[in-house]
Amino acid sequence: MPSLDIVSTVDIQMLDNAVNNVKREIATRYDFRNVNTEITLDRKEKEIHIATGDEMKMKAIMEILIGQCTRLKLDPKILEPQKVEAATQNTVRRDIKIKEGISREMAQKMVKSIKASGLKVQPAIQDDQVRVTGKQIDDLQSMMQQLREQEWDVPLQFVNMKR
Repeated sequence: MPSLDIVSTVDIQMLDNAVNNVKREIATRYDFRNVNTEITLDRKEKEIHIATGDEMKMKAIMEILIGQCTRLKLDPKILEPQKVEAATQNTVRRDIKIKEGISREMAQKMVKSIKASGLKVQPAIQDDQVRVTGKQIDDLQSMMQQLREQEWDVPLQFVNMKR
């Protein structure tokens, strides 16, 4: 029976490239001259740490980061910005968490949506992914199209399609 997995993964290398591009762009921008700005990607914790002069510059960095993610075909939904905090020496900092995996609640909503569609497929939640099996590949493709049209908090990828 044909099956596929619905997952939400992040290509950390592409995200690293986006962060490096942001650093490069900030180094050349006039409004960031003489402003101590740091951007780091913590691969283990899956977080981006930003420290800069003020909230206006923080907003500009966020816009650049979202633009770079879009340019490198990373969905900006993976970024979960935290609150801007005051730091030492009149600077501000912000942590941005990287969302990866499908939460249990979202997986349940997805399963409910798939079952409500009336397609002849069987969804099953497995850790941070959803496995969907069906008798025909056409049903799986219809289900994929239906899920793409809906709005989800994380980007979805459809992997391991087996016939």
